[in-house]
Amino acid sequence: MTVSLSPLLAQAARPSPPPATPDAVDNAFNALAPYLGQISFGGLAGFATGFALKKVGRVALVIFGLLFITLQLLAYFGVVEVNWLRIQSYADPLLRRDALQGFWNGLVGILTNNLPFAGAFIPGFLLGLRFG
Repeated sequence: MTVSLSPLLAQAARPSPPPATPDAVDNAFNALAPYLGQISFGGLAGFATGFALKKVGRVALVIFGLLFITLQLLAYFGVVEVNWLRIQSYADPLLRRDALQGFWNGLVGILTNNLPFAGAFIPGFLLGLRFG
């Protein structure tokens, strides 16, 4: 069995290619490099906040549901009498679109107050809500 070294020698004799010139990706990376820490921390903080808020919201909804069941049981057995029309009159203004929009804007304003990385926080927050 013979091994031919001529292809290896031919490959070694080839000149090496010139160094690559910076392309658009390198330029973008170099421009964003000072901000990558803020972007990554902001995204991570936003994701963690959204994830936690969704979990707390689920617990709050379970508690609300259990309270509703308890109230209905007490009403069924005649222990209490519930005026649902009055409760609905209290709840309706809180569930209108403008009230919910104001709540959302207030929540985002509180969570991003004085944050230099708010631009990365919001997408991370929404992803945390989505995957939490």
